[in-house]
Amino acid sequence: MSKIGDYVKSSYDELVHKTSWPTIQELQSSAIVVAVAAIILALIVFLMDFIFGVQDTGWRGILGYFYDIFK
Repeated sequence: MSKIGDYVKSSYDELVHKTSWPTIQELQSSAIVVAVAAIILALIVFLMDFIFGVQDTGWRGILGYFYDIFK
């Protein structure tokens, strides 16, 4: 049981005294970067699906198959 207590104490000590936490401004800028990257990737995937989903040949793209699966 003392090993668990030692583990908890050392974990607390590391989190409080040895870890450098980002500031609010750093968190906000990182969140903005992640959000922009996610939007860009989502647009790329959407455009690829839209381009390759040709209606004349019966191929409706990947989203067309997902719509059929979840109907």
